[in-house]
Amino acid sequence: MPRCFSFTEVKNWCLQSCTFTKSGLRSTVTDLKDGTVMHCWVPKIRTDSKPDLLLIHGLGANALWQWADIIPNIIHYFNVYVPDLVFFGDSYSTSPERSESFQAQCLMELMEANSVKKMSLVGLSYGGFVAYSMAAQFKENVERVVICSAGVCMEEKDLRDGMFRVSDLEEASTILVPQSPEKLRELISYSFFKPPPLGLLPSCLLADFIHVMCTEYVEEKRDLIRAIPRDRNMSKISRICQPTMILWGEYDQIFPLELGHRLKRHLGDNAELVVIKNAGHAFNLEKTKEYYNHLKSFLVDFQQLKHR
Repeated sequence: MPRCFSFTEVKNWCLQSCTFTKSGLRSTVTDLKDGTVMHCWVPKIRTDSKPDLLLIHGLGANALWQWADIIPNIIHYFNVYVPDLVFFGDSYSTSPERSESFQAQCLMELMEANSVKKMSLVGLSYGGFVAYSMAAQFKENVERVVICSAGVCMEEKDLRDGMFRVSDLEEASTILVPQSPEKLRELISYSFFKPPPLGLLPSCLLADFIHVMCTEYVEEKRDLIRAIPRDRNMSKISRICQPTMILWGEYDQIFPLELGHRLKRHLGDNAELVVIKNAGHAFNLEKTKEYYNHLKSFLVDFQQLKHR
């Protein structure tokens, strides 16, 4: 039976029209000329007096859903750029590369194509890995960094040592890139401190979400997940030099809070760890106002103090 109505597609349209476009952003596609094409929401009119901010999404819902609650407020202070990472949304590549380092390089090329030379970064979950890699590779271009629930300092042995609720990487990849309502329910249960009643979520609604969000580049996305822990250990993780805020949900079941403390120890006085109480991995959805206030304090209030 053909699909007659898609709640997910309707919400996508509303976010595009009523949030992103209304906030002064426009949809663009940039060919990086190496087999990689990047989609990004960019300012319709860039204001030279404003600093530039790059918002990097994670797995799960698309960039529209992950940043919609932040955009209308943060847009007043920054020229905001919201890309789709490679193999998400309308971004893709013929490259066999699957590392966060490659994603970071693609984003830097994208920003250069938009004539952005200096920027601050906010990275959510997998986007936090990419943001950290950008800060490490492009020290002169990145000014301030916010890492949100991204296990940057995890090591490959952590999977064997039982740090994670799901220690089998293949099983984890089927949850993080769900292809059935049952797997999406698992993802929701791991992501929220207080998840909605999963039994009351209609399978047809979950299947619709999967059809729109999760059916393209499935193996490529799972390869991105597989690449994260491969040969990863603390000795290979750079110490970024930029001022960094680390935001973490107190009850994160995907990347345990211990990884936030580990990242703070790794960066030392250059970083501030903020724990969002009574929240899980998706604290950006559970505690949106508190999340925004921390972003504003670190990114906006800093700019205003700097110019006094």
